[in-house]
Amino acid sequence: MRKLGRSVTALAYIAALLVAFAATRAYAADIGYLAPPGVAANEFPSPQRPVARIVSPRRAAEERRDALNEAGQIARALELKPGMTVGDIGAGSGYHTVKLSRLVGPAGSVVAQDVTRDYLVELARRTERLKLTNVQFALGEPHDPRLPASSLDAAILVHMYHEVAQPYAFLYNLAPALKQGARVGIVDLELPTSKHGTPIELLRCELTAVGYREVAAYKLAGDGGYLAVFSPPEVAARKSPRDIVACADPAGTR
Repeated sequence: MRKLGRSVTALAYIAALLVAFAATRAYAADIGYLAPPGVAANEFPSPQRPVARIVSPRRAAEERRDALNEAGQIARALELKPGMTVGDIGAGSGYHTVKLSRLVGPAGSVVAQDVTRDYLVELARRTERLKLTNVQFALGEPHDPRLPASSLDAAILVHMYHEVAQPYAFLYNLAPALKQGARVGIVDLELPTSKHGTPIELLRCELTAVGYREVAAYKLAGDGGYLAVFSPPEVAARKSPRDIVACADPAGTR
């Protein structure tokens, strides 16, 4: 009798694993590119500084980020409102995706974008548990977010810019996804890129090289780093990729 009980328990466990595996495969099947490829990476200069490795889908404990009101500071600076479509670029574990989903409400939407499919699969499961129905998932490439044209009212890149392998190509291919008047908010630390930060002067140089214009910069509370807000280049003023000149590696970034 005891053996039968153990067998039933084992079979139930295996069945649960199979269900979970099937659900994960279903999520993965639904996650892909939302737009055709942009301009190829080899059309752009390589960054003249280190690129940090992607090491985790999250930067810090969510309770810590809540205590610093990280999401609220970003929302205020970018003037995010219900009804907007906002891109969480490099969404990772989805801390900001969840916050944005509730902020933009049922009339708005959030596009959670990442280059790591497993992060998006897990985030899809999280949003389902939380019953968030206004989130789309977008797989990207290291040089191209692969997002539909004129789809975003705003985009945020939070503690991930230093991990973008091809920043000039990525920024160039992101620009068409931004609507007229859209804003891009980049959060990072005043640290070398090799130490998972981006000196703000280097950030300004790289975005300016692609034609973005700085709107404002803010110091975030606690150890949150800075928030730099940019407007994308106008369509008529976009440079040719071959005309973009990589910024020199500033002293000490290595």
